[in-house]
Amino acid sequence: MKFYFSTKHIPELQDVPLTERIQLLETATTKLTIPEKTLLNILKLCVIAPFFILLLRVVNDWTSLLWAGLILLLYPIVVRPIQFSMSAKYLPTHEKSND
Repeated sequence: MKFYFSTKHIPELQDVPLTERIQLLETATTKLTIPEKTLLNILKLCVIAPFFILLLRVVNDWTSLLWAGLILLLYPIVVRPIQFSMSAKYLPTHEKSND
């Protein structure tokens, strides 16, 4: 599976405007199979759960708030490429015509 860090890097979406890319990607994400959705949701949970654990530790150590902020910043960097990669196979292919 190839990882796409931006929607511009997905071959099917390279020549498509941003708003249409987002719409096509959302449509493709709804077509994920149940095991794929489950895997993606478990990944999201594994990334976001430490954030809440660190928030609970703020009472004892205020630096855990900094770590929680770092986790929030890393969330899209970790989850989005995997979501893009899983959804890319459900994108419609655009055939270029030679008119």
